[in-house]
Amino acid sequence: MSEKIWLSSPHMGGNEQKYVQQAFDTNWVAPLGPHVNGFEADIREYLGGKVEVAAVSAGTAALHLALILTGVKAGDEVICQSLTFSASANPIVYLGATPVFVDSEPDTWNLCPEVLEEAIKDRIAKGKKPKAIIAVHLYGMPYKVEEVHAVAGKYDIPVIEDAAEALGSTYKGQHCGTFGRMGILSFNGNKIITTSGGGALVCPDEEVKKKAVFLATQARDHAPHYQHSHIGYNYRMSNICAGIGRGQMEVLNDRVAQRRAMHDFYVNLFKGAGNITVFNEPGDDYCCNHWLTAILTDSYDAREKIRLSLESGNIESRPVWKPMHLQPVFGEAPYYGGSVAEDIFNRGLCLPSGSNLTDEDRKRIREGLTGV
Repeated sequence: MSEKIWLSSPHMGGNEQKYVQQAFDTNWVAPLGPHVNGFEADIREYLGGKVEVAAVSAGTAALHLALILTGVKAGDEVICQSLTFSASANPIVYLGATPVFVDSEPDTWNLCPEVLEEAIKDRIAKGKKPKAIIAVHLYGMPYKVEEVHAVAGKYDIPVIEDAAEALGSTYKGQHCGTFGRMGILSFNGNKIITTSGGGALVCPDEEVKKKAVFLATQARDHAPHYQHSHIGYNYRMSNICAGIGRGQMEVLNDRVAQRRAMHDFYVNLFKGAGNITVFNEPGDDYCCNHWLTAILTDSYDAREKIRLSLESGNIESRPVWKPMHLQPVFGEAPYYGGSVAEDIFNRGLCLPSGSNLTDEDRKRIREGLTGV
């Protein structure tokens, strides 16, 4: 059988080993060091230089810290987009808070501003004003920034951007991850760039970053002995992982261009196929990194026919995220909206989108989609 074509595999640029070797040569292998500082500076510059960045062990850790710094505590409620990966919602539960899930709108597949306001008004009427809103840039597609933030501002609720999939995406020229009170990034192995495992918290200023780093390094007080006045976490990124990240940042623009080129490949491939729509930007204000290219078929059966056809050729594809309000673990959580997210899940499929796919890979994908 032919070698497997993955949905999204790591793609090294060539200089990662140089930075990692420097870490070994200088014995900086701990969760601190010059590469951590350098990686944070690289991300900060890439995002426009008006934010601060704390590199941590995972995007989930960054989101956990963002919720803590926003003041979320046990018994609080946090609004979260339903159509997302479970890591967007899990940190809410870590804190003993309750997720309140909200449906998507069909243009960006992200948080629906109208349903968002409906949910906020109803929770306030029930005596539970949400403490925060987690808005996701799904598959790198920016959410409706102005509409969502207008609703959030009206009720004075901070927005935390889950930009785990959206490094390199912009809305009106501004980078995703820089619109909210805080933003989070992920460098997991399948993301547009990777540190093997890791993430970052995008902070509005140096003071918030210092608080985040304090919590991420076990919240050790300033004292000659080990003293702790707060609960802390072992969330800091290692110098070795940061070294990989520094090498990856050198090729980030290339990776975005290559992912967008894969998206164009699918747009051309499905041109004229009336039963398949390629998920695309709804207007010129949106620039998606197309971390994953997704399609919307006309039925569940059609989606499965395509998925199984690719699987038979040893090509990975995956249904879009199953909405959180349909997950057994969140079965008791409040949900607002209709069936937009559920319909996208039933008919949507993510296709191989890696920046390292070859012409031969594309040929096999084209053949795997013939006749479906």
